[in-house]
Amino acid sequence: MKILVLNAGSSSQKSCVYEITGDTLPEEPLKPLWEAKIDWTHHQGFAEIEVKTDTGKQLQEEIPADSRPQVIAHMLDTLWSGSTQIISQPSEIDVVGHRVVHGGQEYRKSVVITEDVKKAIARLATLAPAHNPANLEGIEAISQHLGSVTQVAAFDTAFHSHLPDAAAIYPGPYEWVEQGIRRYGFHGISHQYCAARAARILGQDLASLRLMTCHLGNGCSLAAIKNGRSIDTTMGFTPLDGLMMGTRSGAVDPGILIHLMRQSDYSVEKLDHVLNRASGLRGISDVSNDMRQIREAISQGNSRAQLAWDIYVHRLRSYMGAMLATLGGLDALVFTAGVGENNPDIRAAACEAFGFLELKLDPEKNAHQPVDVDIATPDSAVRVLVIHTEEDWEIACECWRVLKQSC
Repeated sequence: MKILVLNAGSSSQKSCVYEITGDTLPEEPLKPLWEAKIDWTHHQGFAEIEVKTDTGKQLQEEIPADSRPQVIAHMLDTLWSGSTQIISQPSEIDVVGHRVVHGGQEYRKSVVITEDVKKAIARLATLAPAHNPANLEGIEAISQHLGSVTQVAAFDTAFHSHLPDAAAIYPGPYEWVEQGIRRYGFHGISHQYCAARAARILGQDLASLRLMTCHLGNGCSLAAIKNGRSIDTTMGFTPLDGLMMGTRSGAVDPGILIHLMRQSDYSVEKLDHVLNRASGLRGISDVSNDMRQIREAISQGNSRAQLAWDIYVHRLRSYMGAMLATLGGLDALVFTAGVGENNPDIRAAACEAFGFLELKLDPEKNAHQPVDVDIATPDSAVRVLVIHTEEDWEIACECWRVLKQSC
């Protein structure tokens, strides 16, 4: 089965093709036959396309970005033509999987995309305005370019859709519940992959584990996972809630927003910009949203960069404590995504606060860019894993499961 995956964002588009053979999913993630990335921010009015295959062939070009669907179509052409060709014709693709950020309460698992599903994704764009429209563009581009191929939506919110009401419902008026205002959670595809991967690395049944997965990238979220299900998470009605992030504030006292609107004449648009684009690491440090640059600035004596680091670590530890209380104990802690996978100092700072659990990090293992390994000491009461998240592979697996179930 050849599976094309489209992982669309507001400023970029990642795509890849996997081939899964046999009647069961492989235990290890497969390497893509073909990978492509579109960057719409490289030059204004242009899109940069990078393509590579598992045989080492590569392509890099810049084309006019008059229309996103046209750029996606051009990228797809490299699948069956030119130096990066891996198939002879579009009909060789059996199914196309899409990461869709928001599935609302309607979609608690991956589904075949129908007209009703597309209408729902469009309707839910009010809750994910930077992502759901881009996801829809990818779906439409596939319809135009690959015809009637089966398409599957893998929702980022689905993994968190079974949160207990006590965790999901905000303590506002009950009318909010009736209006669909609740904690949805995000990064679900990553949390789902990492939970299953952690169980495999530990050689244990996922249903027997209490896991805390820490997705720390430019966007950050934690998930408390018990019996294989998410029972709490830090992102909420939108991806703005919870942890301090690269440019997002995370949770703040809502009274601050009321104060700014009353005293400083903040518009909705300005609040949106400040909270989502000008806060977090970038807003506090005035250096960058990139943790590597924050650390460099700290080494040069930048006090605001140090403050950004300190706030980030404090809030990370605080929310980890909250997830720990929800779980009632912890078998394994998982770090993933750009910061989680690549910053040993953050991992060490996070783990240091939980020594009272007899959690013991191995400094040497932590320092050597570990991937899919346990970095705790042998006598640690809690296992600590660094896992390279494979969202695209998880989407491909979801496509495989959906098609197998429909057979």
